[in-house]
Amino acid sequence: MTISQICILGATGSIGVSTLDVIARHPDRYGLFALTGHSRMDVLLAQCIEHDPVHAVVAGASQAAALQASLAAAGKRTRVLHGPEALSSVAADERVDAVMAAIVGAAGLAPTLAAVRAGKRVLLANKEALVMSGSLFMDAVSQSGARLLPIDSEHNAIFQCMPPRYSDGLANVGVRKILLTASGGPFRSLASDQLAGVTPEQACAHPNWSMGQKISVDSASMMNKGLELIEACWLFDARPDQVQIVVHPQSVIHSMVEYVDGSVLAQLGNPDMRTPIAHALAWPERIDSGVAALDLLQVACLDFEAPDVERFPCLRLARSAAEAGGTASAVLNAANEVAVEAFLSRRIGFTDIPVIIDDALSSLPAESVRDLDHILHADRLAREHATAWLANKV
Repeated sequence: MTISQICILGATGSIGVSTLDVIARHPDRYGLFALTGHSRMDVLLAQCIEHDPVHAVVAGASQAAALQASLAAAGKRTRVLHGPEALSSVAADERVDAVMAAIVGAAGLAPTLAAVRAGKRVLLANKEALVMSGSLFMDAVSQSGARLLPIDSEHNAIFQCMPPRYSDGLANVGVRKILLTASGGPFRSLASDQLAGVTPEQACAHPNWSMGQKISVDSASMMNKGLELIEACWLFDARPDQVQIVVHPQSVIHSMVEYVDGSVLAQLGNPDMRTPIAHALAWPERIDSGVAALDLLQVACLDFEAPDVERFPCLRLARSAAEAGGTASAVLNAANEVAVEAFLSRRIGFTDIPVIIDDALSSLPAESVRDLDHILHADRLAREHATAWLANKV
């Protein structure tokens, strides 16, 4: 069996760690070409020592020199590179078969696009890349022949429930709608008048999933589900009105697809990201992920409810951005990233997050996307606008 060479963009985050766990279970199938990390150098060093990638990529020159010295002292031959260009270079390298795109936020866009344009199998965990670039991203997938496989548990579930030829158009394959499930996050039952006082620690304490801080806050505000709605529209060529968000607190059903004949297909499993990672790595085959089998008798009950867009306005803002199209989603994403960072550093309250995003969307009208520079310009304007909002508040 030929060993597939894998590049993991964002190896030190929760998705990267889970990917390495799955890969380590199948040394006869997968090898590590590159691991990248931004700040957790101790974790990246340990990963490189254990997994022996050809390359490691870090942000700056001083980080690279320190990591290279530590690896040399450990007797490792991994070559350390640094900077944004190096990220795109390892993602597009001709020796790479598949790229796990798991860098959080806008920073993941350029290397993920580089992998797509190089025609790689791209395992997309960085939803922001697709949210920002939309048609540009999907056009690149089509033109290069890249294989795009979603890693978000919800989108991977939808992919598994879709008919093979869904790209021919949902109506043409008998799909009525996509049912995108949401756990509801840690504040699902919290009274509206208590949301303003919640802390970053409370927002990061997700009841079902272990995630990084930014994604945890997005889950708490339900912006994560809003971004996933936009991502689903692009991945499955769906209109926003064809994607219905359903709150499902147990996180056992990861999403569903409703057909015109009344059938609803669902993908179930324990809430563990190794399941979609293993699915995408081996697709169309199936391999062991290390995840325990789902015990339905123990689960016993599955609950569903409608999301409350008054308590969680980020859902409404994301749907509006999806309907507006163009640069609106890039503005939404950029303003959210600034707002979440400000919340985590305790400069604003939790309920200020949607206020900042709404202000940016209202002030920066959506424009038709011309190219990547246009998207990055919209991203920059939104960040500047959100930063100015913060300065005025202080």
